[in-house]
Amino acid sequence: MKMHILAATLTLPLLAQTLEGVVDIHMHAGPDIVPRSIDALSAAKLAKSRGLRGVVLKNHYEPTASLATLARKESPGLEVFGGIALNRAVGGVNLAAVERMAKVDGRFGRVVWMPTFDSENQVKANRENRPFVSVSRNGELLPEVIAVIEFIAKNGLVLATGHSTPAEDLAMVREAKKRGVKGIVVTHAMLAPVSMSVEQARQATADGAFIEFVGNAMIGTTRSVGFADYAEAMRAVGIDRAILSSDLGQANNPLHPDGLETIFAGLRAAGMTVEEIDRVAKRNPARLLGLE
Repeated sequence: MKMHILAATLTLPLLAQTLEGVVDIHMHAGPDIVPRSIDALSAAKLAKSRGLRGVVLKNHYEPTASLATLARKESPGLEVFGGIALNRAVGGVNLAAVERMAKVDGRFGRVVWMPTFDSENQVKANRENRPFVSVSRNGELLPEVIAVIEFIAKNGLVLATGHSTPAEDLAMVREAKKRGVKGIVVTHAMLAPVSMSVEQARQATADGAFIEFVGNAMIGTTRSVGFADYAEAMRAVGIDRAILSSDLGQANNPLHPDGLETIFAGLRAAGMTVEEIDRVAKRNPARLLGLE
């Protein structure tokens, strides 16, 4: 009996970590051009049933503002947002595409990702021989990038830096701060091909950016980082400026809520507290999206 009570006492802190109030800013779901574990409407219903407060639907090649509007109708009470990734399918860094995305019914298109898989940095890192989308030339941001950042500022959208280089990310963050953008996040900053250092990430936070850490780097078929490494990195850049998202939706990975529970447990085992995880998975992403 004493052993049973002791075991319950030891496991109680882990049970205190819940999905209630989580805002996942990086959720992949179908329909897509690659296999996904779940479609967007089902993913939203599942998220609501498991207590999440909000999600951002991400697709590398198609805007998701319309999906967000439909998902809100299917899952009332869940804060669902979409966005646009400025890859070649939408014309690259294309202000017109961003303007149209922002006007979709409901106006739930909230996040603008600079180029991801079609970014110059990603294509060159993969040693691919194909067209790419640039955000800078000779160390200076391109005029079209500045125009999109200005639109983001004027319309209360969120800038996500995509798969650019650390130097490009820092330049975009500085420009966004200069233009008055309120919501800025460096996309999975410490993963390849971005590969920011802690010092570079701190520079970005000094200019008002959040630093994204993605859960699929720690679990499943896409695992490349240990729980302890990410816990240390989040503390190094500052818990108040770190965001933990799932970046799940891959066909062979856990569904988003299941993956998040595994990720939270791993981070707890690595020494993170309930309060720290709540900050990076709930409060900070809510602040980024203007929910508080």
